[in-house]
Parts: sequence; structure tokens; C-alpha cells
Amino acid sequence: MRVALSWSTGKDSALTLHELISQHHEVVSLFTTLTEGYHRVTMHGVRRELLQAQARSLGLDLLEVWIPPNAPNEVYEERMSQAVSRLVTEYGVEAIAFGDIWLEDVRRYREQKMSGTGVELLFPIWGRDPLDLVRRFLELGYRAVICVVDGSQTDPSKILGSDLSLELVSSHAIDAAGERGEYHTFVYDGPLFKFPVRFSLGHRVVRDDRFHYVDLVPAI
Repeated sequence: MRVALSWSTGKDSALTLHELISQHHEVVSLFTTLTEGYHRVTMHGVRRELLQAQARSLGLDLLEVWIPPNAPNEVYEERMSQAVSRLVTEYGVEAIAFGDIWLEDVRRYREQKMSGTGVELLFPIWGRDPLDLVRRFLELGYRAVICVVDGSQTDPSKILGSDLSLELVSSHAIDAAGERGEYHTFVYDGPLFKFPVRFSLGHRVVRDDRFHYVDLVPAI
């Protein structure tokens, strides 16, 4: 099956890609939402240059879906609908995959919005134990850095900017995989990567008195 993968730059996306390939699906493109004016991945805050470096290392095409800052839901849905149409017409996509784990409302939303499109939805890591997913991600040889922490759910000073590890997430995150948004990651190496995506840790910022970001600066 020809598949496009919703790519956040983080661990769940990478593990989903690994599972899709293991199941012999043909992944033809990644697609990612970026925020206009900032040139960063929405939610994760990762620079566009690093997102593009991931796609090059993985050897996959990347469809960038641009949305305005604080986009109302109807604008987001319109841009996503346009992206799906492109994926179908330009890549012959038959299915779209997501790295959701257990949030039923998120899955229902995706299924409702894709109903009637003729495109199948895949959830390769759905229903798995969050800690086991992190363990599998690391045992496969993937590496990721924690780039965003929701300070209302866990202590940013303990994990922000650190490499993902079982000890960190089991000690400090409410959900080991961060499914409630406790933390987000940037994957920079692993078995599917042709080369590591190199970066350094930059300054830290806080948005909305809640979300703590560390800037990942592309290595020259």
C-alpha cells in the first residue's frame, strides 16, 4: 500500500515509520505542518532546516503544510484537506498513517475528517503500552532529544534538552510516551537514517507561561 506519514519530527512518528516499513508498506512521503512566519514545525518548534534534514536522511519526500499562527480549526482543516488531495493526486497515496497511541478523541477526529475520501487510515502503534514503545524505540537504535516540555504537567528543568531515555520518562512524565503532550522530541539518528541530523542546543523560551522550548540549532 502506498502510504503518506504524518511526521511531527518526534519519536512516535519515527517508530510509526519503522513499523510501516516492517509491514512492507511503501511510504512515499512525509507531511508536516509548519507555522507561517516562524518557519518552524507547529507544536514541536523545530526549525524547518532540521525537518528537511530528517527527510533527506530518511530518503523520503516531504510535503510541507503551512498554517498561520494560532490558526482557527477551519483553516487548519482546509490546509490539511488540500495536502491530502495533493498526496493522492501527486503520489498516488492510498493510506495515511498517524503515530497516535491511545487518545480516542484524536483518532475519532481523524477518522471523521477522512471519512468519504477513499483514503485509508493506519495507526501502526495504536494501543501499545507507552513505556514499551519508548523501550522499543531506544532498543531499535533510535536517538531523540526532548525539545518541548509542558510545564503544567512535568518539570522542564529535569528533562528539557536531554536525550530521551527510559529513566527520564518513567521518572518525570505522567505518560511515558508523552501522549497527553507532556513532552515532545526530535529524532536525530536511527536505523532508517542514512546520516545523523546534527545540531546544538540553543536558547530556551517559554510560551503562554506553560510550554518550554529549547532551540535546536542546525550544525554548520
